This record gives sequence, C-alpha cells and structure tokens, in this order.
Amino acid sequence: HHGFAMLALAEAYGAVDDRNLWEGEAGRTRFSIGQSLELAVRCAITSQDRNPQGGWRYSPNAGDADTSVSGAVFVGLLAARNAGIEVPDKNMERALAYYRQMTSPDGSVGYSGIGAHGRSEARSSIATLVYAIARRKDLPEYASTLKYVKGSSASQGGYAEYTAYYQAQALYQGDPEAWEKWNESQVRRLRSLQQPDGSIAGSLGEPVLSTAMSVLVLAVNYRFLPIYER
Repeated sequence: HHGFAMLALAEAYGAVDDRNLWEGEAGRTRFSIGQSLELAVRCAITSQDRNPQGGWRYSPNAGDADTSVSGAVFVGLLAARNAGIEVPDKNMERALAYYRQMTSPDGSVGYSGIGAHGRSEARSSIATLVYAIARRKDLPEYASTLKYVKGSSASQGGYAEYTAYYQAQALYQGDPEAWEKWNESQVRRLRSLQQPDGSIAGSLGEPVLSTAMSVLVLAVNYRFLPIYER
C-alpha cells in the first residue's frame, strides 16, 4: 500500500496544482502533495536502512524482505526521484543489490530469502522494470529477466491482473515490438472480461481492484504519466 501510494503521489506531484485542493476545509491542517511525498520517501528510506536485506516487506520494521513488496516501494522511490524529490543514491544501489541477489541466471526471481529462486512471471517482470527505470539495462540480470518475461505466457497464475500490470511496463521498457504483440492480446482479453457496468472481472476479489489494475495495463498505450515513459 505504501509503495503504490508513493507512486501515485509522485505521478501527481508534477501534474496537479494542489493550491486549492483543501478549499472549504478551514481549520484543518493538510499536507501538500509534495510534503506528503517527502514524508512517504522518508518512511521508505528509514525502513530500508533498518532492513538487513536491503529491501522491504509488510511492516516498516520488518527484518526480512520480498521482491513483490520491495518492487512496489522501489518503483515508488524511483518515481519520486524522477519527480525531483531527494532519494539517496546509497538506498537505490542497495535496493538494486537486493534484486540482483534474488535474480538467477535464467531470469527467474525469488520471492523471499536471499538466494531462494522461483519461477514467476510477475516477479521477473517487476525485476525487469526496476532495472530499466533505475537506468541499469547494462546489468546481466536485466538481460536475463527480460528474456524470461518475453518467453513467458501472459498473465498466468492466480494473480493475472497483478502480473499483467508489471508485464506491460517491463515489456514496454525492454522490447517495444514484443510489447506491441503482447498489448494487442491484452486489449482483446480485457475487452472480453469487461462487464456492462464498465468493471473488469478478475481474480483479485473486489472488482474495483481488478478494474483499476486492468486500466493501468491499458494506460501504457497513452503514456500520460512519467513512469510510463522510456
């Protein structure tokens, strides 16, 4: 939640004029988007500094890490840095080091536990994305995870929307031609799942979540947000 909220704040920071955001709410103290984003970054940095593995998990005081939560927080920090918020280089490098330890030569990425690898389209897509937007496409781990993602089938497993959310961005950053083909199949798939009320059925329980993740998959086509730019 913190990682995705930080990403949302970072994307809104340069696009929304919040001077009148709290108009009509006299007497209540509200933070600006920039202030909120700086606090979110501070929380993430403090949590990572305490974490012996250099990543994040489900508590800011966690002593271990996993590549799913770490991906959400890491992308949020990268977006904040791109928006002009100060994020120390040492924290970026430590997060990258964590992902490199979790990436095997075949491009599969483990979930938790240093050196524990496992096959997952979602995790390899997350790793591909963080290497790309951290501007480290020179790493051998990036080449291996991108190859893994390109060779996997779309949206397998029980987390189809979550997987597709990361696949869309990983492929777009790594191989535009592969993304074009993948994207065409996703548009057809999501159109077939859309309900009369506009929601998109999925595996995440509440339709609002499946719909939101699916819309973000399609949003790469428009590239309105900085995070979707190459």
